[in-house]
Amino acid sequence: MKQVALITGGTRGIGLGIARQLALNGFDLALNGIREEKDVIPVMEELRALGKEVIYAQGNIALLEDHQRIIEKVNTHFGKLNILVNNAGVAPRVRADVLEVSPEDFDEVMDINLRGTFFLTQSVAQWMLKQKQEQPFESYTIINITSVSAILGSTNRAVYCMSKASLSMMSKVFAMRMAEEGIPVYEVRPGVVETDMIAKVKEIYQERIQTGLTLEKRMGQPEDIGKAVAVLAKGDISYATGQVITIDGGMTVERL
Repeated sequence: MKQVALITGGTRGIGLGIARQLALNGFDLALNGIREEKDVIPVMEELRALGKEVIYAQGNIALLEDHQRIIEKVNTHFGKLNILVNNAGVAPRVRADVLEVSPEDFDEVMDINLRGTFFLTQSVAQWMLKQKQEQPFESYTIINITSVSAILGSTNRAVYCMSKASLSMMSKVFAMRMAEEGIPVYEVRPGVVETDMIAKVKEIYQERIQTGLTLEKRMGQPEDIGKAVAVLAKGDISYATGQVITIDGGMTVERL
């Protein structure tokens, strides 16, 4: 039976790595992003070449008025949604000391990483419950992409860390609520992954990795996260709702 996944921030970075792996595992895709559709045509063509249906659901998840348009685009094309992957997120525009964070930076990060993600998830969860009543044998899953920054603080990335810590708790409370409906909710927690988000500090991370930041001596790749998401989306890990899957090369392993 055809399975459909919506990936926020799905046209680049970790989101695109997730999209590739889900397509390879048989999922049709709805990719969300803020760019115009004409700007993501190469990405769409790449994914369609894997043999799956792919649409673009343009919208800014920070704007609550965009949420219904995103959902309606998915519903109009596919008539269903099985998997929600909350991947969209931003870092602060300025890596400011915690004593110098601006209200503008705070609001932008929280609006996308937390507030927008929460209310989109709320709307999708309600839709999933309606679908489950009509199609009780279909499977539905919510997967939230957080970060090791949910538990590792950085004084020059305070708001980002706070947003991811809050998103981690969001995963728990949705897991609690949706469990009675048979819908699992998971948190995937990446470490240092090579994307545009860390481009300006890539060399610093590479040096730290070689001196012990991670157990594995390399940066993560978007496909590393995508493979973990695909396993969860397929239901290959059961009896584990509410759990955190950490993909960080051993970065958060406690050691002396």
